[in-house]
Amino acid sequence: MKRKEMDMVGSPLIFGEVLFDRFDDEAVLGGAPFNVAWHLQGFGLEPLFVSRVGNDRLGERVLERMTQWGMETTGVQTDSGRPTGTVDVRIRDGEPRYDILPEQAYDYIDRTAVCRAVEDRQVSLLYHGTLALRGAASCLSLETVRTCGGPVFVDVNLRDPWWSRHYVRYLLDMATWAKMNGDELLTLVEENKDADVSDAAKGLRRKMGLDGLIVTMGGQGAYLFLEEQTLFAKAAPVDTVVDTVGAGDGFSAVCILGLIRGWEPSLLLQRAAAFASEIVEQRGATKADRAFYQKYRTRWTE
Repeated sequence: MKRKEMDMVGSPLIFGEVLFDRFDDEAVLGGAPFNVAWHLQGFGLEPLFVSRVGNDRLGERVLERMTQWGMETTGVQTDSGRPTGTVDVRIRDGEPRYDILPEQAYDYIDRTAVCRAVEDRQVSLLYHGTLALRGAASCLSLETVRTCGGPVFVDVNLRDPWWSRHYVRYLLDMATWAKMNGDELLTLVEENKDADVSDAAKGLRRKMGLDGLIVTMGGQGAYLFLEEQTLFAKAAPVDTVVDTVGAGDGFSAVCILGLIRGWEPSLLLQRAAAFASEIVEQRGATKADRAFYQKYRTRWTE
């Protein structure tokens, strides 16, 4: 039985992949869970990020960047036999296309090391995606961190061929909140692309027993489906789209911030949409600029 009242004591636990998105001319640190953890650190929540990197230069860069940003690194394991994750990204018609390599360090998040990292830790909310769970070791580790308690926020990222409908629906059944885009929603419920998104989302939220289901629609905006109401927020105007990689991760981070801070659902949705719109105006999914995050922290506490 899922909890209907959110217990927000402690700090958020962010579980999953960290990797480098390799564009034509540069490699940008990312991975949806890492991006979410980075944003939450910028917003002042001090999350514990649980992942695994290789014993290589890219892994060193991950830990260096986390330390510089003030993030705790005790949840990041080092793998001596597998590389730090990388993904080749190509932008086609304004949308990212991903070539995701197999057998990466984040596929092998170790359960014993996770137990040590989360021992005696109070968790306000557990966030995880779906990509890192293509590996059996990481799946077992997720089951371990789930015992820490707290509501669960699942961020669906369907990357062929690294997912199965059965397992993603199991993850949703174990979740309190979930986020996905419109195409992912219709794929999960096996509807055609012309199906009504609202009806599909309401049916999925009800069947999975979710407190809330967020469905993003790119430049059109985003929906939030709750038990008794449906909310919609338009996307904020964007002057120049640089790339859309990571916009959804920024959206998720603000949703988590709003849940922990107790924002009204309509305000949570509006603020998440506004933040995501600013992310698409830059290259990469995060910013190493404390003033950028302080601007929002100040604005959202006034």
